[in-house]
Amino acid sequence: MDEYQHMERFSMENDYTDGQWVGGEYFYRKRKEKHNQTKEEALYGVFEESDSDEDSSKRRRRGYVMKKSDLTKPVAFVSTGIVQPTEEAEKVAAEEEEAEAERPGLGSGLGFKAAKARKDEEEDQDLLPTAFGRQILEAAERRQKEKEKAKISASTSKASEHGISVGPEVGTFEKHTKGIGLKLLEKMGYKGGGLGKNQQGIAAPIEAKLRPTKMGMGFNDFRETSTGLPPAPGGEVPQEKVKEVKEKPKDKLWHVRNRNKKKKDYVTASELLSQKQGVETVQTVLDMRGPQVRVLTNLESLNAENVAKEENTPMPELQHNIRLIVDLAEAEIQVCDRKLAHERDSIVILEKETERLQREVATQKQQIDVIETIMGSIQKLQEKIAAGGMSLESMAGSFATLQALHREDYKLYNVGIIALSYVMPSLVSLFRAWEPLQHPRHGIEIMSAWQGLLQGDEPKDYSIFPDTDSAYGGTSSPYTQLVMEAVMPAVRTATTNFWEPRDPEPMLRFLEAWEKLLPSGILQNILEQLVMPKLTVAVDMWDPRQETVPIHAWLHPWLPLLGSRMEGLYLPIRYKLTTALQAWHPSDTSAYSLLSPWQAVFDAGSWEQLLVRSIMPKLMYALQELVVNPAHQQLEEFNWVMAWATALPVHHMAGMLEAGFFPKWQQVLYHWLCSNPNFDEVTQWYLGWKSLFPAELLANERIRRQLNVALDMMNQAVEGAPVVQPGARENVSYLRVTEQRQFESQQQAAFTKQQQQHAASTYGVDNFGAENISLKEIVEGFAQDNDVQFVPKLGRVHEGLQVYAFGAVSVCVDSAKQKLVAQTGDTWVSVSLEQLLEMHRSRSGSRWK
Repeated sequence: MDEYQHMERFSMENDYTDGQWVGGEYFYRKRKEKHNQTKEEALYGVFEESDSDEDSSKRRRRGYVMKKSDLTKPVAFVSTGIVQPTEEAEKVAAEEEEAEAERPGLGSGLGFKAAKARKDEEEDQDLLPTAFGRQILEAAERRQKEKEKAKISASTSKASEHGISVGPEVGTFEKHTKGIGLKLLEKMGYKGGGLGKNQQGIAAPIEAKLRPTKMGMGFNDFRETSTGLPPAPGGEVPQEKVKEVKEKPKDKLWHVRNRNKKKKDYVTASELLSQKQGVETVQTVLDMRGPQVRVLTNLESLNAENVAKEENTPMPELQHNIRLIVDLAEAEIQVCDRKLAHERDSIVILEKETERLQREVATQKQQIDVIETIMGSIQKLQEKIAAGGMSLESMAGSFATLQALHREDYKLYNVGIIALSYVMPSLVSLFRAWEPLQHPRHGIEIMSAWQGLLQGDEPKDYSIFPDTDSAYGGTSSPYTQLVMEAVMPAVRTATTNFWEPRDPEPMLRFLEAWEKLLPSGILQNILEQLVMPKLTVAVDMWDPRQETVPIHAWLHPWLPLLGSRMEGLYLPIRYKLTTALQAWHPSDTSAYSLLSPWQAVFDAGSWEQLLVRSIMPKLMYALQELVVNPAHQQLEEFNWVMAWATALPVHHMAGMLEAGFFPKWQQVLYHWLCSNPNFDEVTQWYLGWKSLFPAELLANERIRRQLNVALDMMNQAVEGAPVVQPGARENVSYLRVTEQRQFESQQQAAFTKQQQQHAASTYGVDNFGAENISLKEIVEGFAQDNDVQFVPKLGRVHEGLQVYAFGAVSVCVDSAKQKLVAQTGDTWVSVSLEQLLEMHRSRSGSRWK
């Protein structure tokens, strides 16, 4: 419990003295008075220092040297005698002067006198507390005041000796210094008065007075500082009464016990009234009009420089009053001028506003007159229509006249809506029994007349995504509503019920006749909603093996109108054509007439794919059946092939002739030349075959090369040189290439075995499981081991194989031949994994140089 002994116990026994419990009740003699904890004790707690410690520390910081008493000397007694108060006061003052002279102050090096040492609080309180002691203290204070007055009078007399006029306040400042400031000013040429070229500066230093507590600035004319300006010529300087203020003893406010201690000063009623009457308010003014800022205490000295000029002016009060009257008159004149200018501007604005309103009234009146004229004309037309005396032509003429007279107002007030309400019933009855496929030009003249009246010259919508507010691609105009209500019912009925897609002429005639009269939205609606569904059904039901009418005869006429909308019909047509051509023979020329119209319709890729798949195998078979016999030549098979020369691409046609025709043709020519022929007959035979080729094939380099081979053979025979059999060199080359391929296959087999062994050692796969790993997986593992990226290149194919990126090298993995092919420039070569890695490192290194 030792660590808790310093804690206070909270039992009730500590609150009372001589307390005890008797029968369950507590009896006490006296209640203890608790010690109230001060603010310092609550703040510092156990760390609060004692007075003796603080005093000793403060004294050490101030440089206080305590004199130790000499205990070896005997006790000295002071004899009592007669002591005079004046002598005692002089003795005390002399001791104070000696102490000040011995101990230098804080600002002694700067020209200030040594600071006085503060006495402790105990010494101030215990210094001669008797009446005799107070007399000694008062004598010391009087002596100090006399010394201060003597200093002030000495400084004043010194300044007067040098011819310097100073204010009464200079002496009070000199008591704190040694006069170094005045000496420096004298050396600089200062002779007294205010500073500046014209001595306009203040002559006395600015002194601030402490404003009473909670007093605002400028209250009750309280003067904080004196003006500091020299007096006017002939004037007297008012001497202010300086009240002697007793210096209060300086307390040790830094002491803990003296922080919250407030000394009470007691004053009498007369002193309090005198303090209230002596409060003056001084206002500080900063004059910034000159090159330097001047500090003024009031506005009286604001124009001190112009005092001399004003004194020479006769009757300054009268001139001042006249100047005020002139200024007031000038201000009134300026106000009147501004008001007059404002009124003139207001008049101009109001005149312009009046003119604008008058023009607007005239415009409105004109519009009202036009509306009344239009309403009157419409009223007359309504009366005539009600009487039944107007036809569609006369009604159109009346509205045309009204439109010609008031074209802008006709559009502005949308008179076409009114005309539509009059003409709609008549036009609906006109087209009710109309057959557009049989009589496509019925009612065209009337609709042409009403088109300009109801539609006008509205701009057409050429946007890619038209507005979809209405069912026909935009906001319906009166003419569009008329066509929808009067014309479209008959067209929709005839197209859906009576029109046959294999007979496109009736529908095409109708659309050709009404193309300029039908709005664009309605025309697109007819093509997409009425024509295209019928064509789609007809294409689905079309069978090229049974139909007698070719499909292009009734489908191609719609190309100008439908255009790209027919793309969806081409795929089923190609499929059906491919199916029908499976049983086709080249002798049947109907296939060419069926397919040739589609060459310009299908895209190049689809057209080439259709011919390569369905036509070229049959033509190749016909060339193989062709027999080249110079004695009795049959050209049917060759003509069958040449009939497709314009339809087939040239490179496909040249390849087919190189493979199926020219080898046997050149062999026949070789044998003929080796049997001593008639060269004229050979020449005629050669020219006859050449004439059978179209101009497109003769211009092809591959065809010309084959014909030149025949010419070389003929030249060799004519010159008597041995004729080289065609294909002999090719056969030798073929043997050489075959052997090279066999060598490469053997080399590739050894490479594959090496790769499998590498995979077995790297990935832990034995010889039995090495066949399950593909070459691509081996390359991926090799790339991963060497930190190389191995990814496919999208869209890149070489000879049907996917192209991969092995770092900076393009490579193909041929799993069938078990080899890697890398791209070097424009060629592809077989490489090993080590060669592939070296190629990657060399290219990546050169790329980053």
